[in-house]
Amino acid sequence: MKKLIKTLKKKLRNFNPKLKEECGVFGISDNKDASALTALGLHALQHRGQEGCGIVTFDGSHYFSEKRFGLVGDNFNKEKILNRLKGNYAIGHNRYSTTGENTLRNIQPFFADTNAGGIGVAHNGNLTNSISLRKKLVDEGAIFYTTSDTETIVQLIARSKRKKTIDKIVDAIFQIQGGYALVMLTQSSLIGVRDPYGIRPLIIGKLNNSYVLSSETCALDIIGAKFVREVDNGEIVFIEDNKIQSIKPFPPRKIRPCVFEYIYFSRPDSILNGKSAYEYRKNLGKELAKESNLKADIVVPVPDSGNAAALGFAQYLDINFELGLTRNHYVGRTFIEPIQKIRSLGVKLKLNANQSTIKNKKIILVDDSLVRGTTSHKIIKMLYDAGAKEVHMKIACPEIKFPDFYGVDTPTKKELLAANKTNDEIRKYIGAKTLTFLSIDGLYRAIGFDKRNDSYPQLTDHYFTGDYPVKPVDELGDNKITQLSLLSSASNN
Repeated sequence: MKKLIKTLKKKLRNFNPKLKEECGVFGISDNKDASALTALGLHALQHRGQEGCGIVTFDGSHYFSEKRFGLVGDNFNKEKILNRLKGNYAIGHNRYSTTGENTLRNIQPFFADTNAGGIGVAHNGNLTNSISLRKKLVDEGAIFYTTSDTETIVQLIARSKRKKTIDKIVDAIFQIQGGYALVMLTQSSLIGVRDPYGIRPLIIGKLNNSYVLSSETCALDIIGAKFVREVDNGEIVFIEDNKIQSIKPFPPRKIRPCVFEYIYFSRPDSILNGKSAYEYRKNLGKELAKESNLKADIVVPVPDSGNAAALGFAQYLDINFELGLTRNHYVGRTFIEPIQKIRSLGVKLKLNANQSTIKNKKIILVDDSLVRGTTSHKIIKMLYDAGAKEVHMKIACPEIKFPDFYGVDTPTKKELLAANKTNDEIRKYIGAKTLTFLSIDGLYRAIGFDKRNDSYPQLTDHYFTGDYPVKPVDELGDNKITQLSLLSSASNN
């Protein structure tokens, strides 16, 4: 029985109807509590990755590293562990594996010795040419220890013929393609890199004399740091002797941040382009309401992802907002699991219908996105079983028809419901009386960009449009990048 319960818990942790998050990165310079502050920062970024976490520190002479499976709070919660991470400089990483097996060796930050000194690397995103680069490096004699595309970056830095570390990094990033944010630690500096289109996020903060690099501003709040600015697209920032310097080695490009940072990935209190993610999501709900002429008794969110959009929807149309579904927060964050029995059980354990709230009601059910539709089907059935009169599904983003190659683990195109079914076929599949997606123009209005005006930055919106800012080099069949095709026999030990 204990073995069965353990297996069930593991399956539940691996269930999620949503797009899977990217990773979270964090770094801090010149602070006597660097390891503890990094652990706190990673805790604030926990939503970006729950499979593993790691911290690398430097004390002026030596590097120290601790890596663990699971959550930050379960691993970096003891003084004796943090005391082993000596030094005033630190970088950290929360892992969600978009490439590479879920093994300890793939947990970041990665570390390497180069002829210019040691370097630690934490990476959020995906490289779209990592297979090609990896094959080239292996042909040249490189030996890979992990199955993560991040090691490709480390190898490129280590093998560069340039003398200075910063020049080695520039040499490496000119060879990689994709969406990425990098935080690096050398013997003399903390370094941040953002891809030329700014697809993956990276921000700069300051805590007294210490500089902070982070995926989101919520990690600054938890340690009391102040937001300075975003790292520009295509920018390298390096902090040495409490001074920050910047170089921009790439030709200027228009920034195209990932649209799902606004819709889902960023924590609601994180600031994106001057506003909180919560505000953007309420705006998405308002725009969705503007495109609706449906009357209903109540608006119900799919918790927690649909909360802000549903509130914006309800406020705009002056319909009662009700928590018709209760979420059990103690099941743990969960991911897509292909076993149907576990998937069904996962929905029942995680959500429950509030019968007294929804019975005999005409309901507008709001969620932020629809990927495979399996969980939407279960939720709608749950509402009908609890006595709902009608359930109308509203999605606060357009139809997801194209997979991602930049660090978001979307299914292949054949698994994306909207890529293979009409709106009415999707509606029938999930069991809703009506189904409406937000238009692409409504999405841009909600976020504050004008898609038809070239003077405004565009978003990386390929999920809906198929417009990829960086074309995938390693695309292998059915629009899927198989990053591990060269390493299918890699050990799990």
